[in-house]
Amino acid sequence: MERLETGDLVRYVNGGTALTGTYIAERDGMAVVKLESGYNIGTSLEKIEFVERPARQPAAGAGVVVQDPDLPELAIISTGGTIASRVDYRTGAVMSQFSASDILRAIPELGDIARYRDRQIASILSENMQPALWRELARAIYDEIRAGVAGVIVTHGTDTMAYSAAAVRFMLKTPVPVVFVGSQRSADRPSSDNAMNALCSAAVAAGDLGEVVVVMHATTNDDRCAVHRATRVRKMHTSRRDAFQSTGMEPLGYVDYPSLSVTLSDEAVRRGTEEPELRDNLEERCALVHFYPGMPPAVLDAFEGYAGLVISGTGLGHVATDWIPRLREMIEDGTAVVMTSQCLHGRVCDRVYNTGRDLLSAGVIEGEDMLPEAALVKLMWVLGNEPDPERARVLMQTDLAGEIRRRSI
Repeated sequence: MERLETGDLVRYVNGGTALTGTYIAERDGMAVVKLESGYNIGTSLEKIEFVERPARQPAAGAGVVVQDPDLPELAIISTGGTIASRVDYRTGAVMSQFSASDILRAIPELGDIARYRDRQIASILSENMQPALWRELARAIYDEIRAGVAGVIVTHGTDTMAYSAAAVRFMLKTPVPVVFVGSQRSADRPSSDNAMNALCSAAVAAGDLGEVVVVMHATTNDDRCAVHRATRVRKMHTSRRDAFQSTGMEPLGYVDYPSLSVTLSDEAVRRGTEEPELRDNLEERCALVHFYPGMPPAVLDAFEGYAGLVISGTGLGHVATDWIPRLREMIEDGTAVVMTSQCLHGRVCDRVYNTGRDLLSAGVIEGEDMLPEAALVKLMWVLGNEPDPERARVLMQTDLAGEIRRRSI
């Protein structure tokens, strides 16, 4: 058999089964083959046959991609994540891609929607996101808006995308769409959602919206994406393509696929409603604590000296009664404490039971129906921009960016 090289087309033969794939490498006496389905297998060399050696593809970034100057210009700002990747079909590896040319080569249909400029501020897994990067991201988006782009697309890992989108929404007023988009499944999987999500995000970014949103699959099928308000969206599943859902409200709209027709609700903020404004101060000494039965009050000692604390409490917004004296001490020492609920749907009301009334007496701020993570980034923003504690308390209970609803659904 001819000596195999990475990228060779091979046939895997096992009994009566024959499958075609790409040879990647030999490891510990076993051949690694990427099948046409997109999945890798490991098999003995005796079970694969050489078919042909395809012409080598040019490296990513080679060649010129011509963009239509008559189309609106969108900015793509990359932080990393699964969507900012491409497949090297020679090796079967999934590698980062950040330039507009690379992305247009991978998803050429994007060129029918707009022309693009690119900017990379990070290349990280989303669990490594930091408030300092939120500020850098907000500044980059603001710069692109001031430069005159028609919309901004932010590629981001899905695990913490809701935090980042909410943080940007509090820091930034925008007259154009700012669209966060990610991918649940990498580009080398046949069920990947990266191309469809990218196309739908571009359609929204070029459309009539005027706020910060998340655009992801609305169903497990490739039929439409949902447009979620940045301060009301949550990742609700670890791996499903429709993992993101609006919480406490309906999505702001949908993008049909493959037509890419965008439909927005009456509640969606329209293009040009706001003037661009950046207020990017954040107080990073804030934390989010998820209360559980039996959780000792001593846990709160870890947050002594923090400027703010959001508690994800039970039901209407409760913690154990033995927490209340320690919370009162923290509040008297200057820590702003906000109560949210683990229930996600509905709102906090600490006036119903004795525990809730005692929490209010201690100075705890009711978080209305805010999602815990939205309350955290809002608290960072409020404390970073408002030095007066009483004014900060009022702002935390005021709807600033669609994070608080007048009525819950």
